[in-house]
Amino acid sequence: MILAVMSDTHDNIWNVRKALALIKEHGVEAIIHCGDFVAPFVLKELDQAKIPVHGVFGNNDGDQYLLTKLSFTELSYITLYGLTGELEVGDFKIAFTHYRAMAEGLAASGRFDLVCFGHSHETYLDRVGQTVLLNPGEVMGKDGSPGFYLVDTLEPSYERVDIPTG
Repeated sequence: MILAVMSDTHDNIWNVRKALALIKEHGVEAIIHCGDFVAPFVLKELDQAKIPVHGVFGNNDGDQYLLTKLSFTELSYITLYGLTGELEVGDFKIAFTHYRAMAEGLAASGRFDLVCFGHSHETYLDRVGQTVLLNPGEVMGKDGSPGFYLVDTLEPSYERVDIPTG
C-alpha cells in the first residue's frame, strides 16, 4: 500500500491542495497526518479528497473537541486518534504522534515498522533498531521546504515529495 505521511499543515490550504493533487497522482491509498491541522476547514479539505486520513492532535490544534465532533458528524474520511495513533497495513505496523519524544519511545518498543512524528517542521529519517523513525517535515512551508513522504509498505520504501512553491 502507498501511504502519504504529512504534518504541520497549519491552515495553509493552498499547500494542502497542492499536496492532495500530488497524493492523487501517486495513487496514495491512505494519509497519516502527524498533527497541527489547526482549523476545521483543513479537515474538510482533506476529507474532500476521499482518501482515508488517520491523524493525531498537535500543540496548535486548539479546539480538539470541535475537530473531533466534525470528524464524527460531517466528515467521512477522517479518523482522529488523540495524542498517538496506530495503524496496521497487512503485516506493516505504524504508530504516529506529533511529538518526537513520544515517537522515540514508540520506536524503542520494537513493536512497529514505522513511527512518524511532526512538530519540529524538520524532515528526519533514521532507524531505531528495526523501526524507521520519520518526520515528514511541514506542509505549511514556513520554516523549510513544504512537502511530505510517500511510504510503500510492501517494499518498504520512503520518498520525500516536495510541494512546489509559487
